Amino acid sequence: MNTGLKITTFAAALAATFTAAYGVGRGIDPVVADSPPKHQDEHTRPSPRPEEGGGHTGHETPPAGGLQISEDGYSLDLRTPRVTAGKRTDLRFTIRDSGGRAVTAYQREHDKELHLVVASRDLVTYRHLHPTRAADGTWSIPVDLPRAGGYRVFADFTPAKKDARNLTLGADLAASGPYRPKKLPPASTTAETNGYEVELAGALRPGKASELKLKVSRAGEPVTDLQPYLGAYGHLVALRSGDLAYLHVHPNGEPGDGRTRPGPDISFTATAPSAGSYRLFLDFKHGGKVHTAAFTVRAGGATAAEPGTPQGHPEGGHGH
Repeated sequence: MNTGLKITTFAAALAATFTAAYGVGRGIDPVVADSPPKHQDEHTRPSPRPEEGGGHTGHETPPAGGLQISEDGYSLDLRTPRVTAGKRTDLRFTIRDSGGRAVTAYQREHDKELHLVVASRDLVTYRHLHPTRAADGTWSIPVDLPRAGGYRVFADFTPAKKDARNLTLGADLAASGPYRPKKLPPASTTAETNGYEVELAGALRPGKASELKLKVSRAGEPVTDLQPYLGAYGHLVALRSGDLAYLHVHPNGEPGDGRTRPGPDISFTATAPSAGSYRLFLDFKHGGKVHTAAFTVRAGGATAAEPGTPQGHPEGGHGH
């Protein structure tokens, strides 16, 4: 490989030039590699299905997050802005308030105080992680990013403060090593991961809430005994290609509500903030393991309802 393509540990300066996006992550949950990955849970209570009335509308859906390192007086202080590709490293960060103090109290969302997503700028690598918080407010989790290049780190949390809203803050991360950019996987309505096949129905629409339904099967048979994962049968994360804007996606129903079945269908309500290409990452649990399926869809153009080439699971993983 041409040595001119190598990225040194100071490659962070080049991250902004990467127009594609790739995801990275690691933890004790499922991982995605060179195919689609895992996690995206929403940060509000389960919403009704659009057809039942009371569903989310465009203006009710939170805007895309993760584009800012600071918002509402809170900042993401990434202590580990550079890592080496293929080398296990502790990723450390702190959430700080407007006075620069480390935040140590959070509301629990989907059984966790904070959800961490790491994605490559080409959206090929994706990780949904659950780091550990020390008493001083420092969060940490080991990561092992498979490829060199630019990544985006998303911290999804709600401060334990009256009337505080859910926030998703983002910061750039660089992984050094030989850099080989990859193209955004083609649009598809099917994805394969660890022996499971997931079918996507529905369209992601700009400025309008719509239902996305994902059906999980294995060896040609519908999976009807999905296990709860972080309080739901599935979690969906959506990232916009180019700037990696993070969409809040709302699951429709939850285990034990009397109407939501444990598969094979998992339903979500989502609104795209603009036309463009998006990468969807679905995390679901079955057989005691969390799996991640990834899809590329187009909002305001070709829709998820159109046939495409089956995709594999992404380079990524899950973390506790």
